[in-house]
Amino acid sequence: MKAGVTGWPIAHSLSPLLHTAWLEAAGLDATYDALPAETEADFDTLVARGRSGGLRGFNITAPWKERALAAADTVSDTARRAGSVNLLVFEDGHAVGDSTDGLGLVGALAEQAPALDLTGRPAVVLGAGGASRAAVVALIDAGAQVRIVNRSRDRAEALVAELGGVVMEAYEALQGAALVVNALSVRPDVDLSLLPDDAAVMDMTYRPLETPLLAAARERGLIGVDGLAMLIGQARPSFQALFGMAPPLVDVRAKALAHLGEAG
Repeated sequence: MKAGVTGWPIAHSLSPLLHTAWLEAAGLDATYDALPAETEADFDTLVARGRSGGLRGFNITAPWKERALAAADTVSDTARRAGSVNLLVFEDGHAVGDSTDGLGLVGALAEQAPALDLTGRPAVVLGAGGASRAAVVALIDAGAQVRIVNRSRDRAEALVAELGGVVMEAYEALQGAALVVNALSVRPDVDLSLLPDDAAVMDMTYRPLETPLLAAARERGLIGVDGLAMLIGQARPSFQALFGMAPPLVDVRAKALAHLGEAG
């Protein structure tokens, strides 16, 4: 059985390391590899391989999540709401699309901020791009009052009109917020002193693992939640869908940290 992860660039992805560790522990005769797709034609070729039985399925990262949504024959409600697919599984030529990114976010919070209760509390999402959408869906489903902060207000208002939440300026949004999620690829310019003392700050990126935002949050005494926890959190349900079993109990985080050259 062959599976993998596609995107461009993709050589840096830690997903093959995580899934291979689980496959080896489970003793499954299967592989999970990086599947480069630089162009739309490359991505479409992978989908064709899946439909013909050459691939069990694959995860999808930038820039192909929206194309994966269009390629799927059946799409989960979560993926439809998020507007993207990060997992395609093939059944007799039929492409089933899902999004496990929201599960990754919720899993990361449960692991690294277990006391955090979002019910009825404000949660701020920084950014209104593709990475933000799954976060907004997951946080709304968790009962949070979602506030969107984005440089382009029009884009943020379009996201809110479709998914829910409210668009706010950073100064107003951070006041009283239980959680801040950075879905931007750069360090945001936000004043963490506005947050209450029990707030958590999450950064979706994991290179570096301790981003400047997380370092500032911890210095402020806040709970930090890193992008590696989210990556592992979305990989677990992906493994289940691809290989038909829950991931074995392996410390994949330690393996990932060793690969990254960072301490746990």
